[in-house]
Amino acid sequence: MITAETPIKFDRKKHKDAALLELYHNILKPRMIEEKMLLLLRQGKIAKWFSGIGQEAISVGVAAALANDEYILPMHRNLGVFTTREIPLNRLFSQFQGKPGGFTQGRDRSFHFGTQQYKIIGMISHLGPQMGVADGIALANKIKKEKKVTVVFSGDGGASEGDFHESINTAAVWDLPVIFVIENNGYGLSTPSNEQFKCKSFADKAIGYGIEGVTVDGNNILKVFETVKNLAESIRENPRPVLLECVTFRMRGHEEASGTKYVPKELLEIWGRKDPVMSFEKFLIGEGVLTDDIIEKEKAMIKREIEEGLEIAFAELNPKPDTQKELSELFKPFELSRPIPSSAKTNMRFIDAVSNALKLAMQKHPNLVLMGQDIADYGGVFKITEGFVEAFGKERVRNTPLCESAILGAGFGLSINGHKAMVEMQFADFVSEGMTQIVNNLAKSHYRWGQNADVVVRMPTGAAVAAGPFHSQSNEAWFFKTPGLKIAYPAFPNDAKGLLLSAFEDPNPVMYFEHKALYRSITEDVHDDYFTIPFGKAKRLKEGYDLTIVTYGLGVHWALEALAENPDIDADLIDLRTLAPLDMDCVYQSVQKTGKVIVFHEDTLTGGIAAEIAALISENCFAYLDAPVMREGSLDTPVPMNVDLEHNFLPKERFKEKLLKLWSY
Repeated sequence: MITAETPIKFDRKKHKDAALLELYHNILKPRMIEEKMLLLLRQGKIAKWFSGIGQEAISVGVAAALANDEYILPMHRNLGVFTTREIPLNRLFSQFQGKPGGFTQGRDRSFHFGTQQYKIIGMISHLGPQMGVADGIALANKIKKEKKVTVVFSGDGGASEGDFHESINTAAVWDLPVIFVIENNGYGLSTPSNEQFKCKSFADKAIGYGIEGVTVDGNNILKVFETVKNLAESIRENPRPVLLECVTFRMRGHEEASGTKYVPKELLEIWGRKDPVMSFEKFLIGEGVLTDDIIEKEKAMIKREIEEGLEIAFAELNPKPDTQKELSELFKPFELSRPIPSSAKTNMRFIDAVSNALKLAMQKHPNLVLMGQDIADYGGVFKITEGFVEAFGKERVRNTPLCESAILGAGFGLSINGHKAMVEMQFADFVSEGMTQIVNNLAKSHYRWGQNADVVVRMPTGAAVAAGPFHSQSNEAWFFKTPGLKIAYPAFPNDAKGLLLSAFEDPNPVMYFEHKALYRSITEDVHDDYFTIPFGKAKRLKEGYDLTIVTYGLGVHWALEALAENPDIDADLIDLRTLAPLDMDCVYQSVQKTGKVIVFHEDTLTGGIAAEIAALISENCFAYLDAPVMREGSLDTPVPMNVDLEHNFLPKERFKEKLLKLWSY
């Protein structure tokens, strides 16, 4: 077992002088940058710094061992990954200062960015989600039969996250070519290892996943380099995941403001003697590879590069706020194809229209991968993908472990590596297990660093099927307030097909809601051909002058029923069809004509989408209103299972009462 007392044993083997000098240059460079950053921090010229001093051998050894076209997913102590991949320092320094010359145009900081040019996919602050993304990147390589390996980093603290388990388990089940590097530095912020985990070695955890586990001295750059190089060569030929534990120590605080007072002094002294830079330098001097003259020249060259990079970054102006630019760069632009379908139609149930759209999308987009629990041979719990394995193969129609977060992350990884992805939530309720991936990775990536997330998340949703609190929730509002997501919620089979096909053409993340109660209860003549329906275009189902009804999903059918029961009510009925973007122009035009409006939905009333629409109407159409803006929704309780209780929970009857009240106002 490798401990603080374990001496570093370098073995140059057949490494030539030039290769050793290159490794020395690569490990010295991040150390000198870090020392400069700490000086700038004390001078108040930068605001924050997460130090990797003491851990450089891992970052540099890993990056040096991989091909430049293989993806690395580092964390905030892996400066050596970025410098070994030779990212220009002025760009890194601009990134650290939030300048436009960085990679996020001032929208994010430090190492929270990715770059396709250098095949580096940075982290977000939530520890763990990058591991599922690595799965997706590796899956794309495997599908394309490219002999490449993906490396993703985690700290020992982050290895306590559920994403760690989910992602390694998924990689193991799918034999994905991923190296999971765990930097075991003894602490998660100030919490020592014995309060983080019980295992003696992280490599031992690999046994539970049925994969290989390896432990190396993380301060020995030669050992890290050789281990990763050998593993990568093997994995390229025999794709599989490997868990690599690198034992090391963080010599600075979690971030500089934290300090190191919680670390025993003797521990810092022991690890200080195992400094990865100084130890390697001493070894190379002993081997006759390094001389004082070479060291002096290397340091002078790196210092000059640092100063030149800082000069460029400091001279750069801060980004100028531009509201239109901020809003316009939330999504990746694209042009939706609008083929004109033939007149041929087939009467389809809602569920058949969804299945038909999926088939056509799979035919049109050969890089589309479907993922979800039981969707392969079984065809999904609703049988929507029945027969898809025979038509498209198991590489593209994939059963997943019960790992919603890892699979959503894998969808993002597939997108990063040139694929489209669909992730089916078996029930919309289960999406709570993957919220971080959706609202922090998928939704924010294009705005942050220009990487779109070409992912459609299918969400079988809704009540009125006596399924109880955990299979009946209407949770579209969870995503409605998150910038960067598009939301479709069709009410009819034709719209279900056209909107789903549009979702797959859209390179941005789409939450696609399908009401379970509509699956087999309604039919409609649907175009046989491929066609699309633009997002953000509501549909006026009925024309009238008395009042306006605004709703979506099952609410549309409740409204149609109410109007059929009350033929004297002459109403505009608007089916929103998509919730993000909203077609408020259609709503405003109707309200300005009728002067009365009721907005309702199946979701619970408080904080629902109807409240936002009602507020927009009040703000923009107040002068046209002849009555208060009304809204209705389900009771503010969980969804009850009993049929009578569920009927009382849902807003159907209350909506009818309020509709009559508004009509007679």
